[in-house]
Amino acid sequence: MFFKALKYKQENNLKTKIAFIHIPNIENIEDIKQLSNAILNYIKTLTDIFNIAILQLIPTDSMKGNMLKGIEYCRKAKEMGADIAVFPEMWNTGYEMLFEGELKDQDSISKEKIDKWNSKAIKDDNEFIIQYIKLAKELEIAVAITYLEKTEQKPKNTVIIIDKSGNIILKYSKIHTVDSKMEAYTEPGTEFKTCELDYGKGKIKLGTMICFDRDFPESARILMLQGSELILVPNACYMSKIRLEQLKVRAYENMVGIVTVNYANHSGKSSAYSPIVRNISKHELDSELLVMNDKEDIKIVQINMSEIREYRSRETLGNAYRKPYAYEQLIENNIQEPFIRKDARR
Repeated sequence: MFFKALKYKQENNLKTKIAFIHIPNIENIEDIKQLSNAILNYIKTLTDIFNIAILQLIPTDSMKGNMLKGIEYCRKAKEMGADIAVFPEMWNTGYEMLFEGELKDQDSISKEKIDKWNSKAIKDDNEFIIQYIKLAKELEIAVAITYLEKTEQKPKNTVIIIDKSGNIILKYSKIHTVDSKMEAYTEPGTEFKTCELDYGKGKIKLGTMICFDRDFPESARILMLQGSELILVPNACYMSKIRLEQLKVRAYENMVGIVTVNYANHSGKSSAYSPIVRNISKHELDSELLVMNDKEDIKIVQINMSEIREYRSRETLGNAYRKPYAYEQLIENNIQEPFIRKDARR
């Protein structure tokens, strides 16, 4: 068994040291077998690591500039061992604002200004998207790229996941648009999406939500029910302490990993949280994997999928003990004070 473990280590280029403990008493042979199997199983979990590159960037002053900068950082991410590179929200425009502040405080917004902003919306056959598809295939790295999407109506705030073969395997448009602000001029999405990503060393179920989506527990809950094991969250807003804690709770209550990617010039603090809050002995663990500062940077977050799957198989949250028969009010559209908002779209 020792030599099986050693061979597995060599074949997978693992740096873990393997020590062989010789127990000469033949009566302990079954114990030796169990111990050896446990060691081999542990070594296997070390290869089931999903590496996520958080691209906490500052946008340039043009879509082409953003495209080229993003390509440069994807190449760096690949050199750092990433399986997927994730961008902040609406990367093609750098989340350029149509206007600052609340919609209700705007005296008037000229059609010319709106048209200019809308002109930056792109379709999936735009060179901006095509270049990232080519890049993913060239580098054999998945890419979660975000953009203002051109549609027949208002533009949408969209993310696509491109796999390492250059295939678009997920397309999601932000459902919880911030209707009290600039995003009133975007069209909300209609459904949450989950996909299965083959990253070479294994497969993972990925879901996405965008920025304001995270404020609504239903978003992460639905993705969990769809089978998501990890949720990616492109973001473009100030990440306060409560928002970070909110993401930590979303990971905990749904037993999913959550990785959020923010702009450096929107306060940074991109983050990653594990759902694992205690070990099998019930000792408390810190589920915070990473909270970045406000500097432009790339960070690699390593997610051990074997550990997460084992944890999900034995713990009590997620979909283990829910009581859906009692949740009918969650889908009612009867809004009462103090929650009535004239600018809300439902």
